[in-house]
Amino acid sequence: MRTPTRTRRRVFAPFALITSAALLLTACGSGSDDPADAAGTSAKADKIPTTDVVSGIAKDEAAARLLPAGTRSLTVAISVGGTPPGTTYLADGKTLTGQDVDFADAVAKVLGIGLKTEQASFEAILPALDSGKYDFGASNFGVTDERRRTIDFVTYINDGQGFATREDSKLAKVTDLRQLCGLNVATGAGTTFEATLEENKKVCTAAGKKPYGIQTYSEQGAIWSSLQQGRSDVVMSTINGLRYAVAHQQGVKFLNEYHRLDVGFAFKKGTKLAPAFQAAVNKLIADGTYTKILKKWGTTGSAIEKSQISPPELKN
Repeated sequence: MRTPTRTRRRVFAPFALITSAALLLTACGSGSDDPADAAGTSAKADKIPTTDVVSGIAKDEAAARLLPAGTRSLTVAISVGGTPPGTTYLADGKTLTGQDVDFADAVAKVLGIGLKTEQASFEAILPALDSGKYDFGASNFGVTDERRRTIDFVTYINDGQGFATREDSKLAKVTDLRQLCGLNVATGAGTTFEATLEENKKVCTAAGKKPYGIQTYSEQGAIWSSLQQGRSDVVMSTINGLRYAVAHQQGVKFLNEYHRLDVGFAFKKGTKLAPAFQAAVNKLIADGTYTKILKKWGTTGSAIEKSQISPPELKN
């Protein structure tokens, strides 16, 4: 759910702290619910899902014909977030993996094109699309009305915004941001979460309450360290990312979903690639590959029935 926005307060944890937390968060149980141990390391650190759900995909001629003439390869920008199902590294420290990686590779297979993957900070991806530096971005970009003014999207999953906190917290389900007044909220820098918090911060002062603090971090590991060590009271992040994280750590709990959003591949406004990508995603849905990818990453609750091009933001 990433979007460029002004940063209220950016906090950077010491390198060693970020590293240790990131190791915890990149450890996937591949279906196991074994929690992290008391020392803060996962018992299943070598079990990031590695099922191959892409290599056997055949080119679909009907979808491929929708590509602009002469399209042979495309460059995709992906942000490495460190928390499955988001993009992370396999044990070799070089191979990228994650739900967005699988979907980008799968669509390229359907369209019969080569794919060059480049890493970029998520704050940099959307602005770079307009310059042509990348052909598209695949980093769990939520479709919002604000973004649709300058970006085209082709949807492939449904995710959204949610909350998590420590197990000993008395904080209940967050249905109104006024419940956060006086608390410190940790979230990712340059995300829709930060934008939502910034845009609604006035609700606390309007209610005569102390505003909530917004603590933004560039690393997911630092967000969870902040929560675990008491510098933050609650985390706001992706629904799928939160569910994964709390299943692999002790002492934290998922609170609730707050706002669902469609997620899509991001393109320069007016792109001619959108119809082909939409057809490719719908082909993956029809032939069952789509379900295999979601099952691999434990995100079947984020399935969509069909891909759309730049749909209106979900209101819920």
